[in-house]
Amino acid sequence: MKYIIMADGTGTRWQNYNDIPKHFIEIGGETLLGRTVRLLNEGDREAEVIITSHDPRYEVPGARRYEPLHNILEIDRFTEELIEDDVCFLYGDTYYSQAAMNTILQTGTDDMIFFGNERSIVAIKVKDGELFRSHVDNVRRLYLAGEIEKCIGWQVYQSFTGLPFGEKKIGPKYIVLEDGTEDFNSPEDLNRRQNK
Repeated sequence: MKYIIMADGTGTRWQNYNDIPKHFIEIGGETLLGRTVRLLNEGDREAEVIITSHDPRYEVPGARRYEPLHNILEIDRFTEELIEDDVCFLYGDTYYSQAAMNTILQTGTDDMIFFGNERSIVAIKVKDGELFRSHVDNVRRLYLAGEIEKCIGWQVYQSFTGLPFGEKKIGPKYIVLEDGTEDFNSPEDLNRRQNK
């Protein structure tokens, strides 16, 4: 299995808070990015871990950095040239508990399956790369045609499951990771964590 940690976003909501990219937030003395790489390598000894980023600071032991060819729309974070069979996309600005990562690693699928909570998708496991690519392309096309307002993971999920666009509704092929992940998209997310 190839694991792709998406970490090439612009961080507009994060605004370089505390002079660090959000992927370098430390929880328990370990960065989010370093923790994800470590958990993947511990959980799958044969893992190939790739971090997508144009920033050379994102070189992390246990993974290799890849600079995506295209990164214009948010949907481009799925790095089209890396989409293939047996790949898992993970979000680089997410804290994964050991239990959440175990669930992601151990869950199989015959096509694709999404992981997250009611607010955010945190991982997508893809068995059929062409099927995944078709839904990413569909979302991109609909967004560029002005038919949908966003083009992120939720819209790929909605395209795949036939759920209506525009609302976050959990249906089939979605595993809810209860209290197993935490997203860090803005300084408020970090402050909420620190004030617990």
